[in-house]
Amino acid sequence: MSFSEENYLKAIFHLQRTFKAGVSTNALAEEMETKASSVTDMVKKLSDKKLVIYKKYQGVKLSEKGKAVAVAVIRKHRLWEVFLVDKLNFNWDEVHDIAEQLEHIKSKKLTNELDRFLDYPKRDPHGDPIPDAEGNFSVSNQLLLSGVNKSEKAVCVGVKDSSAEFLQYLDKNEISLGKELEVLDKEAFDGSMLILIDKKELRISQVVSNNLYVRTL
Repeated sequence: MSFSEENYLKAIFHLQRTFKAGVSTNALAEEMETKASSVTDMVKKLSDKKLVIYKKYQGVKLSEKGKAVAVAVIRKHRLWEVFLVDKLNFNWDEVHDIAEQLEHIKSKKLTNELDRFLDYPKRDPHGDPIPDAEGNFSVSNQLLLSGVNKSEKAVCVGVKDSSAEFLQYLDKNEISLGKELEVLDKEAFDGSMLILIDKKELRISQVVSNNLYVRTL
């Protein structure tokens, strides 16, 4: 299986959370930053390999075989991110592109030994769950910060946007996973929030609160 095929399966896996009835060709083209015609060709190839199920006007879904491949790639990606941050001292905004390359290594033994070496981590540096060797994800009761009410306290547990720009913004404002915060005020007009974190008040935009996962305390 080519790197490109694995990347498509991974993209469909993520998009299925939004497009439950089926991922459209246009949505997949946007995600992969390519032309719809290229997506159509790839979907046909994946369908021929029994990795996806495509129905006209309904979109594409992963087959059980395709889901297994996608989850295996995601598992490798997130384990490598943990390794890069915990063992090689990379920052959390530096690891995504490197893990994109490492996730295509085929050796199951290497993946399982990496998991063991890291002491079986449950989450990657961005708070995303790492599937186990059987493809199971741990369940979390997280929600977006934008859904937390005034006067409620919460702890940061993950990010929806893992782009380098957003992670650098969080670093600049000393917001990291494990940090506790309190919502002091919510602005009805623009959705901005005033939060208390590390005994300091900080006003954040709705864009930020819509991309930061927390667990209420």
